Amino acid sequence: MNIMEGKVALVTGAASGLGYATAKAFAEAGAAVALADWNEKTVQDAAEKLAAEGYKTLAIQCDVSDDNQVEKMVTTTVAAFGRLDYAYNNAGVQNKLAEAADQTLEDFERVNNINYRGIWSSMKYELQQMRKQGSGAIVNCSSIGGIRAGAQRGVYHGAKHGVIGITISAAVEYAGQGIRINSVSPGLFHTAMADEMIAGGQKEALEGMVKMVPIGRMGRPEEIANAVVFLCSDAAGMIVGHNLVVDGGLTI
Repeated sequence: MNIMEGKVALVTGAASGLGYATAKAFAEAGAAVALADWNEKTVQDAAEKLAAEGYKTLAIQCDVSDDNQVEKMVTTTVAAFGRLDYAYNNAGVQNKLAEAADQTLEDFERVNNINYRGIWSSMKYELQQMRKQGSGAIVNCSSIGGIRAGAQRGVYHGAKHGVIGITISAAVEYAGQGIRINSVSPGLFHTAMADEMIAGGQKEALEGMVKMVPIGRMGRPEEIANAVVFLCSDAAGMIVGHNLVVDGGLTI
């Protein structure tokens, strides 16, 4: 069902996982999609895969921690497709596990430059275009780590709490200008980040967390994609500044 026919979507961290699934969902809904990721080859492959299925796509290499690259990401999207209607700011990384007393400034800056500043920067340039149009919808990716605590993950959780903060602040500013801004907080999902946790020796910890999920399983990337597309669609026209938790009941 092409509910987004003629519209344009931009997704960061789009080469794999939640980002790729959401880019595909936007395309299936009828939108032209700009896929952005720091890895030029993988994002090019992802865009070509969707294009081979008949969808209109564009691959953009972008490190979201670089403000200049983020600005270029948005201007390139608009130059190619003429407008920007939806954005899913998804790019993110995990912190290196460490107690608060042992966390390094280097890791703090790495995580925050991508997970917090990257979303702030992406939203800033997306809003500049949407403000000109007088319309648009943005979804920022937080995490259940943005609403709860976890040992040795303070750097990651702090950034994700911040994402919710800047989301609701901007939502208040732009709701009256035809632009809706919300966030999603994924729980445990089958993504490259989960694979990294396993590879890093956290398999038992991850399995223990899954046992705590009432629904009894990890989420599928398309389940976040569906939530994002819904929040951007006209069906969510009265949803503003909301953090949609998609976690199978884990946080309750």
